[in-house]
Amino acid sequence: MDGRDLLAERFEEHRPHLKAVAYRMLGSLSEAEDAVQEAWLKLSRTDSDAVQNLGGWLTTVVGRVCLDLLRARQQRGEQSLDVPDTYVPDPQVSALPGRRETVDPEEEALLTDSVGLALLVVLDTLSPAERLAFVLHDMFAVPFEDIAPIVERAPAATRQLASRARRRVRDAAPVPDPDRAKQREVVEAFLAAARGGDFDALLELLDPDVVLRADGGEVAGLSRLVRGAQAVVAGARSFATVALATHLVLVNGRVGQMSVVDGKPFSVGEFTVRDGRIVEINILADHDRLAALLDPATVTAVTGEATD
Repeated sequence: MDGRDLLAERFEEHRPHLKAVAYRMLGSLSEAEDAVQEAWLKLSRTDSDAVQNLGGWLTTVVGRVCLDLLRARQQRGEQSLDVPDTYVPDPQVSALPGRRETVDPEEEALLTDSVGLALLVVLDTLSPAERLAFVLHDMFAVPFEDIAPIVERAPAATRQLASRARRRVRDAAPVPDPDRAKQREVVEAFLAAARGGDFDALLELLDPDVVLRADGGEVAGLSRLVRGAQAVVAGARSFATVALATHLVLVNGRVGQMSVVDGKPFSVGEFTVRDGRIVEINILADHDRLAALLDPATVTAVTGEATD
């Protein structure tokens, strides 16, 4: 094995960590892949023998790339949506294990460590520097002394960035129940009530201050931001038909749903459950994005149905 092959092998060992950092920074799976690839290109052009801590060096590089991407987004302006504040980040969809199915402990640990769409939505409200400081320090324990050069601030000022971000996250991001069995019970009951048009049951399952965010992309009328249980239930009639074709899946490690119409994904939804009630629902119904995110094999794996 020559030096470049050995370097590539060492890089691959760090890829899952780097992708996790980039996804939390960007909320986009494709952009996260691009950021990781950019880190590899930079490493391949660098004297790696001079790098003492390869993992730390790569994390810093990915952080810089993501910071530049976030700043470029900011300059371009917000995503073009027919309803403001309805952008939903890319979901990570996987099959939901059966109630009696044994889950690989390593896979379970990865799912437990995953970040929900509700948190990613809040991270999108932070400034690029705040997001970087919070993600690297609070989620990956990177010291402020290492983060400070990336954001071009002193360590004390970088600490303040993370502190402000932490307060925003604490105030806005609901903390879900970790018990997946309880999540499943609530989501199944919600979908059953939606299918049956049982609006009293829906009200019982929803927190009074529930937030529903639906991102329909460029299709007018699909995007919506609804607050309050009564308002969510009032709009549930439009959800009932789609609920008939809904399958339980894991969305970013939580029990969610995928609606499939004519063999193609129609929507993916994440439910944040706390104290036995749904406090937030994030739905991606942008069919172009779903088609790019979910290939036919993935749809088949999570639904058990072959696609065209």
